[in-house]
Amino acid sequence: MNSVALAQWQFAATCIYHFFFVPLTLGLSVLVAIMETIYVKTGNPVYKQMTKFWGKLFLINFAMGVVTGIVMEFQFGMNWSEYSRFVGDIFGAPLALEALIAFFLESTFLGVWIFGWDKLSKKVHALAIWLVAIGSNISALWILIANSFMQQPVGYEIINGRAVMTDFSALLTNPNVWVQFPHTVFSGFTTGAIFVMGISAYHLYRGNHIDLFKRSLSISSIFGLIAILGVIGVGHSQAQHMIETQPMKMAAAEALWETEDPASFSLISIVDEQKMQDVVSIRIPNALSFLAYNRFTGEVKGINDLQAEFEAKYGPGDYVPPVTLNYWTFRFMVGSGFLMFLIFALFLYFQFRKIPYEKGKLLKYLPFAIILPYVANTSGWMLTEIGRQPWVVYGLMKVEDAVSPSVSAGMVLTSLIGFVLLYGILMFADVYLLVKYAKAGPIDGDKPIDDKAHWE
Repeated sequence: MNSVALAQWQFAATCIYHFFFVPLTLGLSVLVAIMETIYVKTGNPVYKQMTKFWGKLFLINFAMGVVTGIVMEFQFGMNWSEYSRFVGDIFGAPLALEALIAFFLESTFLGVWIFGWDKLSKKVHALAIWLVAIGSNISALWILIANSFMQQPVGYEIINGRAVMTDFSALLTNPNVWVQFPHTVFSGFTTGAIFVMGISAYHLYRGNHIDLFKRSLSISSIFGLIAILGVIGVGHSQAQHMIETQPMKMAAAEALWETEDPASFSLISIVDEQKMQDVVSIRIPNALSFLAYNRFTGEVKGINDLQAEFEAKYGPGDYVPPVTLNYWTFRFMVGSGFLMFLIFALFLYFQFRKIPYEKGKLLKYLPFAIILPYVANTSGWMLTEIGRQPWVVYGLMKVEDAVSPSVSAGMVLTSLIGFVLLYGILMFADVYLLVKYAKAGPIDGDKPIDDKAHWE
């Protein structure tokens, strides 16, 4: 592998690892804030115990996310100096604002929340965790503003070989931001909801802390159903925006080699990327046109026509991203999302119909559903970034032109191995701590809460 491929692997490993923690931070922070708000309103000590228990798991996850996020930003200067030189005037502004506004907000009030128990009034203490949740989600906004410029460049001019910002408001109102940001936030809310449901099911199945975990499961299932509906709705809009602004990404995600009108949706396809054709393909007629235009007619351009268009516009080159990888990441993302929708809907049905589920085998298997949002989030992020290949800034700069010219393949490989080993150790530590404290359950002072006999 050359330095370009190794730098891509290193950034991908760091980004994917970091994104394991971000969605849970976005969702769990809001759920903890909701629980503490209910405690302030009702005075019920069970909600205080809930807040402390889920807050402890939130803190473990938050700490790991901060560490990996800082390392990821270092790579712009180490491996991607040409990218930083070309787009730093634009890309640096939202990242700086993210640190100055959002990160300082969430970090400061997280400290207030941790050390403020029984020192602040209930309302002020609850306000602190709400500010943490707001700061976390504002942080995501600024980062996605930066990323959206890579997906859909706006508000710039090329001056002396560099992209220079000419309109900051265009950066803020980039259409890509307003489909990508809500999709990411709702995905984070869904991750937090499934996380809470899975751990609650673990304890309910074993008869531990019944009242607390039934309430946790109820809150998270309502929150999760709202969130997953948001994911599906905004995801539909994002797919339509993708067809308009990055048609090659959607063509690859659908293994659509030739332009079709009306366009068919692939139910399953096995492709030969070398010959640029399907080996096996089962398609639903007209369905892709409906996805693209909300009607059963409409042209969706295929990979071959788009390749010819890009060669005419940008010059000779390969403008086709990895089709198989894009195809399956899209399906893993969508499939996991709809499976989570069914889980949320099923448990809400149980609750509204007062169907007893506390000792059912369904609870035994629900903890395994915690993996679903991580599959969806990782697949979605891979589709977003890999589907843009060969561009690092769409239409302006290719990946091969963005790497640091003075960094050798050996240097990148050495740091890649170091990062993977270090992150492997950190991941083990994180999972160990989360599992340890999740299994331990909530603690009131030094005495575990024991309510096994209090089935409702």
